[in-house]
Amino acid sequence: MSDVARAAGVSPMTASRVINKDANVRPETRERVNAAIAALNYAPNSAARLLAGAARTRIALLYGNPSAAYLSEVLLGCLSEASRSDVQLMLVRCDDGLDPTAVAARVLADRPDGVILPPPFCDVPEIVERLLSAGIATVVLATGAPAAGAYGVTIDDALAAAEMTRHLLGLGHRRIGFIGGAANQTASARRLEGYRLALREAGLPADEALVAQGDFSYRSGLVAAGQLLAVSPRPTAIFASNDDMAAAAVAAAHRLHLEVPGDLSVCGFDDTALATTISPELSTVRQPVAEMAQAAVEMLAIAARRRRHGETAAPERRLFRHEIVRRQSDAAPQA
Repeated sequence: MSDVARAAGVSPMTASRVINKDANVRPETRERVNAAIAALNYAPNSAARLLAGAARTRIALLYGNPSAAYLSEVLLGCLSEASRSDVQLMLVRCDDGLDPTAVAARVLADRPDGVILPPPFCDVPEIVERLLSAGIATVVLATGAPAAGAYGVTIDDALAAAEMTRHLLGLGHRRIGFIGGAANQTASARRLEGYRLALREAGLPADEALVAQGDFSYRSGLVAAGQLLAVSPRPTAIFASNDDMAAAAVAAAHRLHLEVPGDLSVCGFDDTALATTISPELSTVRQPVAEMAQAAVEMLAIAARRRRHGETAAPERRLFRHEIVRRQSDAAPQA
């Protein structure tokens, strides 16, 4: 690093900031240091950096989501960025029913530099407030209502759900069933809001018989889809709040000898790996979960480095774009 600093005409501290991806470096200085790094073929020694204390940033990720596919995307994103940013990622498993105070105490005992709260923890005020009051930089991931004082990484769930519902309406569907997510998660309410908005825009009356409650798990999707398919007249399409429950809706249709999409269109949300591992492959809303998790780690890594240099900054909020991905599970309704 001293050789890099000398070649770039900067101090070793400035070279260190560039290497550690600190945002508080002028662009022209960053270019000179990066040019010196390339010319000298410099590569940091991870073990030496740990010994020297250059990679002290420790970020805790709480997990306990019922969707293994969703959790896999979160982990892939976090691990990818943790490796790139020399961050130590601590995985903290928290099972359902655990007291929020106990969860917060468990995390604080490890004294991390930052914490990532994916669903459902992002929507537990007691956990968020306890971490923020302890001075821990906290990212709420994929929540429908980011808490004041916390970093936020999300999409517009209501807009995404409305667009998927409009897509089904555009195919000609008028009886569209909806499987909601866990009632304690703000994103669930936002997705239901978007579904209802699209129906109102189309001049269709609200039919509560076409709304079933799930909790983002496959099993809850089976139960909810069974309820919707027992309604008379039966819906011609089902829009589920995640891919796990959409996959369950496909299975429920097959149990009743209904063809998907011939007799029933099914759409999901998230575009996890599960969407392309079932038959037919799911049309779904793509939420870039892995990229969002990467951003969460990056934000906390930068916040930790700024804090070490005595700098402060307002918590950042990032809104990611969603995408409607059409595959084989939806079609126009039969005449």
